[in-house]
Order: sequence, then C-alpha cells, then structure tokens
Amino acid sequence: MFRNIKQVLIFARQKKIEMIDLKYSDLFGRWHHLSLPAGQLNQKMFKTGVPYDGSSTPGFKSLESGDMVLLPDISTAQLDPFWEVPTLSFICSSAEADSLSLFPREPRLIVQKAEKYLLKSGIADKSLWGPEFEFYIFDSVSYKNDINMSSYIIDSSEADWNSGLMVGKNLGHKIPPRSGYEAIPPLDDLFNIRSEMVKLIEESGIKIRYHHHEVGGPGQSEIEIIPVELSTIGDTSMWIKYLIKMVAKKHNHTVTFMPKPLYNEAGNGMHFHQNLFKKGKPLFYDKKGYGGLSQLALYYIGGLLTHGSALLAFTNPSTNSYKRLVPGFEAPVKLFFSLANRSAAIRIPKYAYNDPMEKRVEFRPADASCNIYLAVVAQLLAGLDGIKRKIDPMKAGFGPIDKNIFLLPAEEKVRIKSLPSSLKEALDALEKDSDFLLSGGVFTEDLLEAWIDYKLNREYNEVRNRPHPFEISLYYDV
Repeated sequence: MFRNIKQVLIFARQKKIEMIDLKYSDLFGRWHHLSLPAGQLNQKMFKTGVPYDGSSTPGFKSLESGDMVLLPDISTAQLDPFWEVPTLSFICSSAEADSLSLFPREPRLIVQKAEKYLLKSGIADKSLWGPEFEFYIFDSVSYKNDINMSSYIIDSSEADWNSGLMVGKNLGHKIPPRSGYEAIPPLDDLFNIRSEMVKLIEESGIKIRYHHHEVGGPGQSEIEIIPVELSTIGDTSMWIKYLIKMVAKKHNHTVTFMPKPLYNEAGNGMHFHQNLFKKGKPLFYDKKGYGGLSQLALYYIGGLLTHGSALLAFTNPSTNSYKRLVPGFEAPVKLFFSLANRSAAIRIPKYAYNDPMEKRVEFRPADASCNIYLAVVAQLLAGLDGIKRKIDPMKAGFGPIDKNIFLLPAEEKVRIKSLPSSLKEALDALEKDSDFLLSGGVFTEDLLEAWIDYKLNREYNEVRNRPHPFEISLYYDV
C-alpha cells in the first residue's frame, strides 16, 4: 500500500487518523497490540521503534531483560475497520531495545531467513501458500476450570440439538450432525456474516477463492484464499483471523479456530496448499508424472512425509489438535499421499489438473492453533530437505494410496506409518528429528528448546494432570 514513511504520514493526515495500532505476534502465534495517539506517528517511530515489555510476551524475554521495541512494517498498514475513531494499523516485528536487531525468536524474522535460504538453495525463488480457514461461528460459549469443577457449554442456533427448543419462535432449519457441507440457506444462517468477512478481507487487498458452510452442523464455515507468497502469508493469515473474529463479535457471535471444539463433530483444519516456482516457471508440474506431479514435487512430498511426525509439533501444536486427528472425520491419521484422497496426509488436488501454474500439493494435518509463520516455514524446510536428499515417497513407502484409508483391512493399515496421536508424541518426534529445521540457520536450537519446554510443561502437562469430566462418569463408583 505504501512505499515509504512520507506516504504514510500524508495518508494519515488525509484520512484524519486519530490512533495508531501496533500488532505483533508472540512465539506461539497469538497477536498482541499496543495503541498510540496519532501525534506519535513520525519518522522516529519507524526508525527506533516503540518500547514495550518483552518479558510479558509468551516465549520472548525473561523478567530481568524484558526491554524490547516494536518496529512497524509500513507495507502492512491497514485502516482498522472496527475502531470507533479512525485508526491506522501496522504489523510489527520485535527487536532488541539497544541494537534494534530483530529478536531471534521473532516469527517474522524466521520467515525472512527462510526466504533467503530458499533463494540460496537454488531450487526455487518463490513459494506460494494458500491455507484454508476453517472455523466455527457459535452463538455463545461459557467455560470454567477450578479445583472442584470443569465445564463448558457451547450453543449454536444452527445446531440439531436445538431442534426441539420451545423458547421463543423455533423455525426449524437445523443442520444434522456432520451434515453441513455447503448447506444452503435457510439451513445456512451465516452466509451474510461470512460475506461481510470476505468483503473486508478483499478490501484489505487479499483475494478470496470462495466461502461456504463446512461439514460441522453447528456453524462451521470455511474461507479459502488465493495463494500468496511466503513473505506475506503469515501477516495475511493473522489479519484474516482478526477480521473473521471481529466481524463475528460485531454480530454478537463468537468464532473459534480451535481444532476440535465439539465432540463427534467435524474439526477445524488449516490445509496448506503449496508449490514452488523458479524464474516464473512452476516446478511441481509434469504431465507424465503421477497426478501431474514432477519428480521434484514428489521429492518435496517425500520430505514432508519423512519429517511429518516432527512437523506436527509446529503445524498441530495444541493438545486439542489430536482430538481432530481421529478416524472418521476426513482428518488424516496416516502418513501417505494420494490424488484427491481426503484421508491422505498429502492430497494432490484434481482441480485444474492440467494447469501447470495451479499444480500444487495440499498438506492436510495442520490446524490454526499453530503459529502460522513457523508452521509454513517448517513445511517448506521439510519439503526442501526432501528435494536435496531426493526422498522418493513411493520408494519410501508413503504411497500413493488411492483408497479410503479407513476402509482398508487392518493388516494393510498397520503397514502405513501413523501420525502422532498426541502433542507429546509430536514433541518427542521433534526432539529426535530437528536437523532439517536448523538448515541455513532458519530455526535455532534456542527457539526449538523454548518451544518444546513451553508446549510440554505449560500445555500438555497442564491438561494431562487435570481430571477429565468424562472420567467422573467412568470411574466415580469404583
């Protein structure tokens, strides 16, 4: 939108901007923000940054050395449509307060290092990324955890559990469990809200492929974007999630990207479509190859699947992630690839089958509990490692398997490597298989250690150590 600071200052005067909002990500992919009066919008703010306490940001600094600064990126400037006063928003990178060098665990820095590594590899000079945004739009959610109780209640006007509701005027039009895929109004009661989300996303300069109701009956939705480059996919995805949540709140709804918010309903994935280019030439297409894929694309798939278990520590980094990766819900549970098979960890879409520019692979295990910056880079590094080592997925036993994996005989299933079934398994896999992430200095040992420690002790163990409500039903009378 802007090429230099002078243009930003002129725009702010023309639009009578009153507030500046600075958004930044912590190590684990959650946004934070800091707001300034527009009078502080000047050259100095961009050059020396805005001070903040990095010790209060998860995964960043310790208490005794918390001073950091936010460096706004002028290319991310957007009018924030939700503020009551005219507000200009920037996405920022976190830097050291003294040297102004980017903090080593800054997610945007990891993306920058990955871009340089890709160019240096000589394999490609551009990668495109197209995540699918799956989420639930609920009417309400309440939850409580204490020493003596644990509970949550979620409600949705679309849900089949409200079909017998006698309060107020019930017009029917409820969606049965797991039957919401591309439901049409009046069953789909959320199309106007999704359209408003898409309108704001497109006004931000992000192109949308489509939106629709997803499989989950109680308000599950999907918005899919036209793929964008590695350099912007993290910022783009964070902005999209922000817009989606804020539009829902505006209409007195609540959105969650949580992988499995409802028992026995479809979960929320974030399938990543990805491909590589060099000097404008698509590298994943070969008319004679399996699924129209080139040998290089197959090696890339080989890398993704070889490192699949470790990858999930970044692409599926929540305890809840593994409640989605169970049989029977179109979510993958085995590490294999296939053409158009939605039970595969990697699917080769049949859409635009003979279009070289559209030839891509889709990594299906991932979900939006990830730090999108790190999840994308981890996938890229795994794929590049497969290309460098020439890991042929066919010779490595990863398929292709063009059958419904859930209908295979047990003796065939057991021969196919499984995805991790818990966050602990994924973190253990990452500890054993992390060299591919350290290539070119993209990830660091320090970041990996901080990631594993936090996810294990602050999340996995905290969930493991708590009695589950269903355990009361199972075992109270023993």
